[in-house]
Amino acid sequence: MLELVNLGKTYYGGANPVEAVKNINLKIEDGDVFGIIGLSGAGKSTLVRCINFLERPTEGQVIFNGTDIGTLSPAGIRKCRRRMSMIFQNFNLLQQRTALGNVLFPLEVSGTPRREAEAKARKLLERVGLADREGAYPSQLSGGQQQRVAIARALATDPELLLCDEATSALDPDTTRQVLELLRGINRDTGVTMIIITHEMRVIEQICNKVAVIDSSRIAESGYVKDIFLSPQSRAAKNLILPTTDSVDSMTRGTVLRVVFDGLNASEPIISNLSLECHAAVNIVAANTRAVGGVCYGQMLLRLPEEETAAARVKSYLSSRGIHYEEADENG
Repeated sequence: MLELVNLGKTYYGGANPVEAVKNINLKIEDGDVFGIIGLSGAGKSTLVRCINFLERPTEGQVIFNGTDIGTLSPAGIRKCRRRMSMIFQNFNLLQQRTALGNVLFPLEVSGTPRREAEAKARKLLERVGLADREGAYPSQLSGGQQQRVAIARALATDPELLLCDEATSALDPDTTRQVLELLRGINRDTGVTMIIITHEMRVIEQICNKVAVIDSSRIAESGYVKDIFLSPQSRAAKNLILPTTDSVDSMTRGTVLRVVFDGLNASEPIISNLSLECHAAVNIVAANTRAVGGVCYGQMLLRLPEEETAAARVKSYLSSRGIHYEEADENG
């Protein structure tokens, strides 16, 4: 579907060139919901704009369905771009058009006959749950409804690739969950490949099957979401999954362990049992765990007692239970 090979984008014009993205290598398969996560300024939005050539890369290749987009003429790039659609953080709806009119817009541009276009647009509004709001203008819609219109508009041209640039950042948590469920359903029903750009790990966990962590303009690591979540290798991934700096600095001295829960019985009181059996009090500094089908997954930061013998008992207990752990410093 999509392959990025040594992709880079450098901005010139100031005293010093700015490398927005550097040496990006990723392969995204048909049907993937691929997340790209990083903090603000990491290069996420530049990367997604390089994929559809809204920004032309300064080096490397974007290969879409076997075609190197950079070798195409301007007309060829526009034709290729029509097989991609984009959903934006701030919806980017046309304020003077109704919900139906916004979904109709790309169909009008492509020359679709009016009757056929209207039928398709209404079907798409029904798909996103807004069949009864086709006559409403953006100002009359909530943020979640506006994003649903934007999703319907993005699907109007039957894209093969859907690019979502911080598509839920302007929404509250409950609306975010609903929009992500909608996108996941669309991927399941149509097979459209999606790239989800976000700074929130909870978005990645809810919808994506694969993820790449971008840090300081480069890919820090990539892989299946479960693998990255349970065993992050880079400092950037660890801090995105379970930030430690503020919490660790605010606690008293002592060793901090990053404990990984991978398939434990969710009803088992691990920490309580640990304290009782080891006769040691541990502090939970931070936690990101969840029960899925009665099984516990996730990570937890535990600050051990300062007394070395007690700390050793805790480590021995975790090892005896087959629970993976590693020492974590102030930066993860």
